[in-house]
Amino acid sequence: MINRKLESEIVSKFQKGKGIIILGPRQVGKTTLIKKIINENSYSSLWLNGDEPDIRQRLTNITSTQLKNWVQSNQVLVIDEAQRIENIGLTLKIAIENLPEVQVVISGSSSLDLANKINEPLTGRKFEYFLYPISYEEMNEHHGEINEKRSLENRLIFGSYPEIINNQENPKDYLNLITESYLYKDLLMYEGVNKPAVLTKILQALALQIGSEVSYTEVAQLVGVDKNTVEKYIDLLEKSFVVFKLNALSRNVRNEIKKTKKIYFYDTGVRNALIGNFQNFQLRTDKGALWENYLMAERLKFRKYNKMYGFTYFWRTFQQQEIDYIEEYDGHLYAFEYKWNPAEKVKLSETFTKAYPNSSLKVINPDNYESFLLKTE
Repeated sequence: MINRKLESEIVSKFQKGKGIIILGPRQVGKTTLIKKIINENSYSSLWLNGDEPDIRQRLTNITSTQLKNWVQSNQVLVIDEAQRIENIGLTLKIAIENLPEVQVVISGSSSLDLANKINEPLTGRKFEYFLYPISYEEMNEHHGEINEKRSLENRLIFGSYPEIINNQENPKDYLNLITESYLYKDLLMYEGVNKPAVLTKILQALALQIGSEVSYTEVAQLVGVDKNTVEKYIDLLEKSFVVFKLNALSRNVRNEIKKTKKIYFYDTGVRNALIGNFQNFQLRTDKGALWENYLMAERLKFRKYNKMYGFTYFWRTFQQQEIDYIEEYDGHLYAFEYKWNPAEKVKLSETFTKAYPNSSLKVINPDNYESFLLKTE
């Protein structure tokens, strides 16, 4: 069992009179984590799954009396895939207000509607957490830095889903199952998302553009749909935890790119499955892009789990001067360049240093990436 970074934080919030919400992609271990917490603390529990039609129906307009009859003497009420239940926010409010001795735990694999459904009814009544695929930090603690470093190329190809890490015999089959089934399960339930072929083409276009600015207009032309459709689908992909965005830094320099963005995948294995490429890392032509996506996703996990609340950007000018990644804390800009080849030298752009004198640069490569994924400074 790989210990998850969020476990102790979530345990500390039990029995505080508030609901606990755990969000994250399907199959990242939300249910496993909740069960581990319940079992290790010997809580009695009632589990309800929003994927089941009869559960959805009964929870949609349930009364406090009905809810008490369901829960009875259980100490924990767990509702899985809560985003599929209509009026779930009101149901959770009823549970928290009328069952003060019961810890309510909610999981969701999509924020498409869940946030809107629960935010207003649960204002001041919830703790919210996001669970990612297994992080470098978690694996480093699980089996040590040396073993995890030996697994680096495997992570770049097959990613870090729990099932992949725990079952190295058939990683391709499992990743294809994720992309063909789980990936679209939430998206295709929503009005206006009725073209899985278009969704697949957009995902593949994004998978081939990691590390580059994404133009919705260019993607639209490539896929054969209008720009608004591309924008809507990418927004849904972000809300269902498939991809995340990085915006450009632009403040002082006239020729800085202002409105473009980069889009990365939460998991490199899912990205490779979408383009059907599980080729050995040393033979690949996309080493740099994979390395960049891996570091971006892992740094994101680390920052979120360790509550680093700064801002993040990339930087590029129309003259092709660029910096892969920037974090901003207390007015200081920390710039990072990602290079797979440790011998490759990088110098901070004079244009950048003049515009942002309160900045520093560090090159992240396979020789030093451990500190980047384990340290807050």
